[in-house]
Amino acid sequence: MPDRVPNAPDRPLYEIKANLFKALAHPARIRVLEILSAGGQPTPVSEILAQTDIEPTLLSQHLAVLKRHHVVTSDRVGNAVFYRLAHPKISELLVIARVFLADTLGAQRDQLKALRSLPPVQPR
Repeated sequence: MPDRVPNAPDRPLYEIKANLFKALAHPARIRVLEILSAGGQPTPVSEILAQTDIEPTLLSQHLAVLKRHHVVTSDRVGNAVFYRLAHPKISELLVIARVFLADTLGAQRDQLKALRSLPPVQPR
């Protein structure tokens, strides 16, 4: 399948949406987004590096993926590059994902607690 422009007008919306989720599908990228969301203002790459402890070249690749999919934007000021979330709803998306995860883990914890309360079974 040939490479396509990430948001070409002839692409179905579900395909664009799937590519957005692919862009988010890496722990390092989620961490970067959480840093940008928490800061609430443009954040220099040096600060992102300090908070993530990711190799600079690898961080650059992750930022490029996020930028290519319009999740972040950047501005150069002198020698520094500052990143910010491209849209405020990205922060809400992160919050919703965290709530979903907490609810899912809570349900699993409840199921595990119910399992542990069952009477013991002896092998035959």
